[in-house]
Amino acid sequence: MGYKTYICPTSKNCGGCETLAVPYPIQLERKQQQVEELFADIVDSGSDVLQPIVGMDEPVRFRNKAATPFAPGPKGTIRSGFFAKGTHRIVRCRSCLVEDERCRRVLDSFAKTSELCKVAAYDEDKGRGLLRHAVVRAGWKTDELLLTIVANGERLPRERELVKRIVKHAPDITAIALNTNVRKTNAILGPTSRPLYNGGVMHDQLLGVTFEIGPTSFYQTNPSQTEVLYRLAIEGAQLQAGMRVLDAYCGIGTIGLCAASQVDGLTVTGVELGKGAVADARRNARINGLDGQCRFVCADATAFMKDTAKRGERYDAVIMDPPRAGSTPEFLASILALAPRRVVYVSCNAVTQRRDLDQLLAGGYRIERLTPVDMFPHTKHVETVALLAKKRK
Repeated sequence: MGYKTYICPTSKNCGGCETLAVPYPIQLERKQQQVEELFADIVDSGSDVLQPIVGMDEPVRFRNKAATPFAPGPKGTIRSGFFAKGTHRIVRCRSCLVEDERCRRVLDSFAKTSELCKVAAYDEDKGRGLLRHAVVRAGWKTDELLLTIVANGERLPRERELVKRIVKHAPDITAIALNTNVRKTNAILGPTSRPLYNGGVMHDQLLGVTFEIGPTSFYQTNPSQTEVLYRLAIEGAQLQAGMRVLDAYCGIGTIGLCAASQVDGLTVTGVELGKGAVADARRNARINGLDGQCRFVCADATAFMKDTAKRGERYDAVIMDPPRAGSTPEFLASILALAPRRVVYVSCNAVTQRRDLDQLLAGGYRIERLTPVDMFPHTKHVETVALLAKKRK
């Protein structure tokens, strides 16, 4: 029996789905092998510690976030799509196999409306113009859709009229925000945003928990696989009523709130350095009636854990989901000082996770389970959930 193949009209120019030509079952086999080889020295190949990779039933239309840059075209037109690799040349994108179909329609509609309203696109090379990017987030369990306009300035010309036209021509939009980015940078978003329509936020759900998502909120782009990831983390922590859980690198509170919603009587403390993310997490706790179970602290997680250990306080489990660079020796040392019974390490970079595990293993932990999760089909990227338990003396 032959494998099903996927065709994308944009893939030749885009390069984002680098393994699209490889049948999906073979993609999963390769990712499984990649993880097996990386962890071979600490995971016995004959044991059931390393679990089979969790893939998708149908690896299309899973990205609920899409973006486009803008550039001036001839006679006042606006180019949109994506940058060709290594350049500021925009390649047209009419459809994307992995994006929610609503996203590209909204981006195209916004570009055309801006063009008709004579809003100038930003020229990346000259540093002139107004419209830099647009970002769309679409709800997975809701019909909400947030359009974030990224501008080289704090206001848009004839702003109210423009917003009315945008909503008229793209009725899927439920909220609009303006993000200001005046820096010479490759980063899409700037530091400040303000609402233009319906509060400038949207809502979505993971494991039955509602999250308010703004322009700069970190929210996974593949929500169906995010639920897989979070279930593995919550089950691996073996949570029960009365337990105290620390959610490090908590962002807007997604993992901690999902955990609290699954286990009555669980107490969760989330720690995050970003003030905006902590404010979002606290708001999400209130929205879901979980503010009695969850508290969120704006602090450096390493310093927080060191202080907690010095005071003699203890947590039963630590859930950590660091950025691609992984954790730090100082953070890992603070986990060892805190000495929770279980550590759940959610990683978007298996290489840095493998590096970090050495310190935890040397500090008295053992790996109970390691599960790869395919969050981004058609790429070489793989996420992993490592479940560690304190060795018995």
